[in-house]
Amino acid sequence: MPSESTVSWRERRKELREKRKQEEEGFGDFGDFSGTGTGPGTGAGAGTGAGAGAGHNDNDLLALSQSSSFQNSNKHISGRSGNVNRNRYNDRNRDNNNNTNYVPHMSAAKRMRMEREAIMTSVNGDGNGGNDNGDDQESGADRMSMAKSRKMLAAMGDSSGNPNSTGDGDGDGNGNDNDDNDNDDDGNNTEEEDPNAAAQSLLEQATKLKQSMTAAERAQASHKEEETRILKEASKVQTNALQAASELAQGVVYSKSLPTSWTCPRYILSQGEASWDKIRNNWHILVEGLDPPPPMKSFADMKLPKPILDYLDERNIKRPTPIQMQGLPVALAGRDMVGIAFTGSGKTMTFSLPLIMAALEEEVRMPLVGGEGPVGIILAPSRELVRQTYEIVQNLAGALAKANFPQLRCQLVIGGENSRDQLQPFRDQGVHCVVASPGRLRDFLKKKSITLDICRYICLDEADRMLDLGFDEEVGEIMNHFQHQRQTLLFSATFPKKFQDFAKQTLIQPIVVNVGRAGAANLDVIQEVEYVKQEAKIVYLLECLQKTAPPVIIFCERKGDVDDIHEYLLLKGVDAVSIHGGKEQEERNEAIKLFKDLVKDVLIATDVAAKGLDFADIKHVINFDMPPEIENYVHRIGRTGRCGKTGVATTFINKSCEETTLLDLKHLLKEAHQRIPPVLMIMDDPLENVQREDGTKGCSFCGGLGHSIVDCPKIDKDARRVGTKDALASGDGYGGDW
Repeated sequence: MPSESTVSWRERRKELREKRKQEEEGFGDFGDFSGTGTGPGTGAGAGTGAGAGAGHNDNDLLALSQSSSFQNSNKHISGRSGNVNRNRYNDRNRDNNNNTNYVPHMSAAKRMRMEREAIMTSVNGDGNGGNDNGDDQESGADRMSMAKSRKMLAAMGDSSGNPNSTGDGDGDGNGNDNDDNDNDDDGNNTEEEDPNAAAQSLLEQATKLKQSMTAAERAQASHKEEETRILKEASKVQTNALQAASELAQGVVYSKSLPTSWTCPRYILSQGEASWDKIRNNWHILVEGLDPPPPMKSFADMKLPKPILDYLDERNIKRPTPIQMQGLPVALAGRDMVGIAFTGSGKTMTFSLPLIMAALEEEVRMPLVGGEGPVGIILAPSRELVRQTYEIVQNLAGALAKANFPQLRCQLVIGGENSRDQLQPFRDQGVHCVVASPGRLRDFLKKKSITLDICRYICLDEADRMLDLGFDEEVGEIMNHFQHQRQTLLFSATFPKKFQDFAKQTLIQPIVVNVGRAGAANLDVIQEVEYVKQEAKIVYLLECLQKTAPPVIIFCERKGDVDDIHEYLLLKGVDAVSIHGGKEQEERNEAIKLFKDLVKDVLIATDVAAKGLDFADIKHVINFDMPPEIENYVHRIGRTGRCGKTGVATTFINKSCEETTLLDLKHLLKEAHQRIPPVLMIMDDPLENVQREDGTKGCSFCGGLGHSIVDCPKIDKDARRVGTKDALASGDGYGGDW
């Protein structure tokens, strides 16, 4: 008759089997089931699943081990290594003169250690035997043995993470399992898994994956890694020019945009997001940012003063352009903004009107006195562009003054003119609006001739050029004089992705308003590209001038070419003027005035006149030299085809042009649906059908479509400029010529 302990043992086994069937892989392994003793439990569940067993005590363990069924089975150690441990236990019994009552006390940790040693010994024995066929076979056998070892150790459970685990390998967490079916599964069945796959490290898997790739895929992956590395290094060149040094040092971070008194009309707010998105889609306006204001299709909806509306109507500006529909509400609401739109789209009015409104609000609240100001600043890279923007701001202020609004005082701050005359209005009455070039404004701030104590608005026109090498230091020093939060706006027709990312990181909850692709050419310009030999260009120039009626602009790369062409056209009886950086400011101002007044028919200029200048009714633009950077080409041809009118742009190319520039030109013509000359069609284009995962194409550094950042000529140019920069010539009196 079976003993009481044996009956209890069998009942518990039946309960455990029923519980297993009910769980059906629900929790995985179970912990050691307990006896009925009163001692404290010493272990919880083991194995790879969640432990479900309770604790056991030493008295119950001894009672179970002395039972006849336990003595016959000798399976107090379970798992796939059960056979190894049973032999070890039987050997110990034989050494003790077959004393069946002898049961050594064994802790869970010791039992786990013994199992591990047995597994490693058996696996190493199997792996090392029979490997006499060379190093390759030995390495393969070693990997297989290590794979087996890892599998068997993994089957024992979470032994390292759970100190209470018993390491049962058969999945039930029962160290005393006598189940014949489980024993058969553990002893006879072999897992049919590839041990090499488990033995591979991540490095080996990556190598295997690369080997499985085709040559084209490997080249593409390598090219992508190189692009990422170069863009990261190139971005380090840019200084944090949009934040003050004191803010960076103190860790000042503004979380909310600057508040203003302007509010959006209620009836527009009631239209909802669906109506706003429809307007944006109709006008191809792309908006990024948190909670952007709605677009508005009329200036009256923007709550502009009636004198401003009358002034716009007098200039035949009946409705806002796409960039003004979305850009003006964003700027009037006090939000930081990045505005991107093609040339001639009305960007200047987009940032001039908010400046006037901010200055008017400040004057009504508390009139300015001598020594105060400015309220807002507009920065531009060239003196001609600064003067043109100043005239627009001055006209807007004058329109308000004529209607008995407070007088808003504007001041032009540029180099090449008397600085005392420029500073006099600051001392006498105070100035509301300043339109400046970075160099002269920085000098005034350094000398403390003016302060930015009440300045709350700053805009960078042609911002990609302003943040580029040569201007970023001046802009950064100007920003260092801000002691409080301000509204920052950035505008340009060409705004590479690196500058967009830079602006998103430094501005306060910025809104990016993009009309078309950044760097795209104006679709109202008919682009013609002709192959002309270098020695024949100046002669062919006269023939090109006969394509359209005047006025015409001719762009050159070198100052010497400007003077030569000017002299040649004067000899041929053509009324022409010229400007470049080597001329005196008075001479440059006179040339621009004569050309704008249509007294002269032709203007020959370098890129100093390429960005931002607005000339009325330009019929034809001639690129005597193809610029080395495609963004300069976009700005040049943007002097014509403005305000919805059609213009013509002729460009001379020859073998002296860089291949990357010609490929950029080819893609630009293709994008604008222009005729591509045969000389460009036959060029080998490696990026013709290449597109990134995010849908963008071309160079992420300069925006060119015909090359990648690996071949970008602008990176090399900037690197040379950084390398040859005179660190002592800082312009502050502490370097240069001693």
